[in-house]
Amino acid sequence: MKRLSVLILLIVFGLVACKKKEETKIPANLPAGTHAVKVIEHKDVPSYTYLKVSENGNEFWIAGPQVKVEDGEVVFYSQAMEMKNFHSETLNKTFPTIYFVQSITQSPQAESLSSVHQQAANSPKEQITIEPLKGGKTIAEIYSQKNKLEGKTVTIRGKVVKYNAGIMGRNWIHIQDGTESGSNYDLLVTSNDATELGKVVTVQGIVALNKDFGAGYSYPVMLENAKVKNE
Repeated sequence: MKRLSVLILLIVFGLVACKKKEETKIPANLPAGTHAVKVIEHKDVPSYTYLKVSENGNEFWIAGPQVKVEDGEVVFYSQAMEMKNFHSETLNKTFPTIYFVQSITQSPQAESLSSVHQQAANSPKEQITIEPLKGGKTIAEIYSQKNKLEGKTVTIRGKVVKYNAGIMGRNWIHIQDGTESGSNYDLLVTSNDATELGKVVTVQGIVALNKDFGAGYSYPVMLENAKVKNE
């Protein structure tokens, strides 16, 4: 009987210790805007990881750049873009609500640094010179003539400097051509056509102004529903 009591006490202390150990994974004071979530389940696909997570008793899905995680682990993220009724062709699953995040990390400090680094490295200006198309536009012209071009279809030639595929049912392409208007040298293009980082492409799309997708993703000028031809 005495041995049984000791065994029970050891089990109880073990459970308490495990609980305390798990709780210490979530710091009391997180950096502003940082979320700490517990992974319930996860699914890896090429370039992305989908995670069902829990935060303060609320369960939801997030997706971000592929990362190695384990169910039950606590991870961190900050910048996120909410999507409604998003369908993943790879998973053959429709998410009523999902948040696409810039990064998923195992520590709040790493998340904070990752966010800063990503913002600093967001399509840096490249020293390139792209021969413009005859009858087409340059990035400098699109920005400087944006009010007259709104809603119109333009053609431009540029280099792909950033590429994110399959988000919100489309591919997100940043191009540069070596021209600029003020501090604007980078142009966002959304398209169903695929390309690759570093490719020179010919793009034909509709000029849209002042698009705000939330979480800091806002663009004074972009091209939508574009046709992209790889050279």
